[in-house]
Amino acid sequence: MRRVALRGLSARPLRTALTALAVVLGVAMIAGTYIFTDTIDRSFTEVFEQANSGTDVTVTPRKVDDDFFADPPPLGEGLVERVRSVQGVKAAAGAIFGEVSIRKPDGDPVSANSFVSSLQPEPFEQFRFTTGRAPRSDAEIGLDEDTFRNQGYELGDRVRIVGDEGARRFTLVGAARFGEQASIAGFPVAIATLAVAQALTGQRGRVGGISVSAADGLTAPLLRGRVQAALNGEAVTVRTGEEDASAQAADLQDQFGFFRTALLVFGGIALFVGAFVIYNTFSITVAQRTRELALLRMLGASRRQVLRSVVLEAAIVGLIASLLGLLGGFALVPALRALLAAIGADLPQTSSVIAGRTIAVSLLVGVLVTVVASIVPALRATKIAPISALRDGLTAPARAGRARLAVAGLLCLIGAGVVAYGLFGGASGGSAAATLGAGSVAIFLGVALLSPQLVRPIAALVGAPMQRLAGISGRLARENATRNPARTAVTAAALMVGVALVAFVSIFAAGLQGSIDRAVDRAFAGDLTVGAKSGFGETPPAMLSTLRRVDGVGSVSSVRFSEAKVEGEKGSTSVGGIDPQTLARVYTLRWKQGSDATLERLGSDGILADTGFSDDARVGDRVTMLTPAGKRVTYVIRGLLDEGSDFGLLGGGLVIPNARLREDFDVTDDAFVFVRFAQGANPARTRAAIDRTLAASFPDARTRDRQQVKEQQAGQINQLLYLIYALLALSVIVSLFGIVNTLALSIFERTRELGLLRAVGMSRRQVKRIVRLEAVITSLIGALLGLVLGILFALAISRPLEEEGFRLTFPVGTLALLVTLAALAGMLAALWPARRAARLDVLRALAYE
Repeated sequence: MRRVALRGLSARPLRTALTALAVVLGVAMIAGTYIFTDTIDRSFTEVFEQANSGTDVTVTPRKVDDDFFADPPPLGEGLVERVRSVQGVKAAAGAIFGEVSIRKPDGDPVSANSFVSSLQPEPFEQFRFTTGRAPRSDAEIGLDEDTFRNQGYELGDRVRIVGDEGARRFTLVGAARFGEQASIAGFPVAIATLAVAQALTGQRGRVGGISVSAADGLTAPLLRGRVQAALNGEAVTVRTGEEDASAQAADLQDQFGFFRTALLVFGGIALFVGAFVIYNTFSITVAQRTRELALLRMLGASRRQVLRSVVLEAAIVGLIASLLGLLGGFALVPALRALLAAIGADLPQTSSVIAGRTIAVSLLVGVLVTVVASIVPALRATKIAPISALRDGLTAPARAGRARLAVAGLLCLIGAGVVAYGLFGGASGGSAAATLGAGSVAIFLGVALLSPQLVRPIAALVGAPMQRLAGISGRLARENATRNPARTAVTAAALMVGVALVAFVSIFAAGLQGSIDRAVDRAFAGDLTVGAKSGFGETPPAMLSTLRRVDGVGSVSSVRFSEAKVEGEKGSTSVGGIDPQTLARVYTLRWKQGSDATLERLGSDGILADTGFSDDARVGDRVTMLTPAGKRVTYVIRGLLDEGSDFGLLGGGLVIPNARLREDFDVTDDAFVFVRFAQGANPARTRAAIDRTLAASFPDARTRDRQQVKEQQAGQINQLLYLIYALLALSVIVSLFGIVNTLALSIFERTRELGLLRAVGMSRRQVKRIVRLEAVITSLIGALLGLVLGILFALAISRPLEEEGFRLTFPVGTLALLVTLAALAGMLAALWPARRAARLDVLRALAYE
């Protein structure tokens, strides 16, 4: 039976290739994800190891709670002297490494992400200057060798760097390598004195960490214990150099965990769609090989042997496809890098890493999906009776309709229940996402089993216009699509999954954008906002006082964000920071209890609570919370906002004065700034003056009016939307190969029929048209089913968000375009099968059995 399986594959290379392709693409996505993220992990691990190569012990800020996304505040510079005084410490030095913007001579940033690193004394400094020298004063800087060479800098150039206190120019005095590397994981880095690095990052008098070396004869673990004892009570983490490198690498892996999981989910979706293709392919080939399998039974083959033969074919296809997918993973890595670079995530480029886990998972998943998808057709093959070898017009036995409907209904009910539990059962984060995913898979399978009952009515609906326009070709195409409803349904189901997800994402994004637009229209009472050019990141507090001095500016008010752990509440709570004296002039608050006058009565311990925080909150309640700075503070609720019911822009949690946010949360940077022009000021002239001021001192910030705020929010949503579309495109491509596969195999099945049509006068053009229209009908069946499911998913997911102001919006134009593109994609998928059908030799077709 092994030889039978191998001969079956070699006799049908085209079918084997098309079936394997569905698995190749899904496995390539999984393998590429692992290779890509493992490469990033290794590159940063090498950076951490290099950075700590001369360090025995490190002292870093301690995160007070794992639920906090925010980093803990830096250490006071005074801790460096305390560490130096510890017995056994040979040397200790504080350092700063933070994000800045290094500018090219033309004013553009050299990269989406660039940094400044403070010089350290020996043995801690890892930068080795290969050109020029190290900076000796606060007016000088060095650059990493990569940036120095690639950007065409020369010694003596004046380099502009934008930091927390605005833009400054420095004299370039040298270029350095980081250990043996020309850069730090590919990122541009400016090397400056500690004082300059502190000023550029807004951390004057503070350090991001302390490096310690041990006296001769003292081990790192022993010194770690002494330093820990000396700093007892401080919010610090003390590790050996090796422990710190490992911890930083582990933190990075956690940060990339969501990204890796997301990519693996899309790879899994592609494989899920591929399973439909594999199932359909084996179902068709089993039906077409009925006589062959019956002859094997007549010659003595048992049902178990027939089953083993079909499953072995599937395993071989899965193994070959998995190996090709593994190779395809390498080719996918540059595409993933470019995809992230397109949305501003420019990651370092190093040699690719392939781990044993990547190989094992890729092979296991690819083979398993293929074998599982072939089980039902294989079992069907075992039911072929030996006597069938003597009959004509054979098809493999199909599952009873009632059993299919029962299973379909059960899966849909189970899936709906699981989705409901994921939405309303109290799960959060990854567990909620996994629950929703499992429920969605059950619903997709249930609808796929139910869809054969829907093929005829949908085909009649979408095929009627084609019949009127294309005449007999349209009629035959519609009848061909309904000849085997189960086959057409499975082919359409593969496309249904991709269309459903695209429709859901489109509807959800439209609702999100519409909700934000309504919030901006309602709340934005100023003339401009000022924020980061990219739309992400923060602006330094120094910008606020600069804006106030611009002629024509009347009111300026900043908004900041942080988070807190509130006693009695799960997880972390969003905290928005405001300026109570100026907010009401530029922003329209929606009050549930209180008024704009409440802002003036907040005092030093007053806060506002939003409906997004708690429906049970009352004025006068005391709220105790833990801040990312490690402080446990208590505030009194002075007013209640109803921002959350309208997708408000202040965070939907607690609102605290910026002064308290700075003192208790260590948050000094602004998320954005509202600006209102002075009465009688010329709007165009005032805005131009603001833009000139920002270009001179804060070039990473830009002004936006009301419409531009909406466009900026839409741009951010669209960036994510296009990324999701690009990743979902893989599953759509897999489903199109399923259409190609089904049409190609069905042409073999209808060879004599096509020969008869040609014999009675049908032209080659008409044959092509029949095949193309059949593909269009199949695609539209999948698109319409997917559209309905996408709408249902969007309705379900939006319900829990309605209380937070989310309003579901249906982008009719986008959804109509989606259906149109599905039809065009089906036509494109049919080009090769249609051409193949038209080229059949009439005489040979008539003699075909």
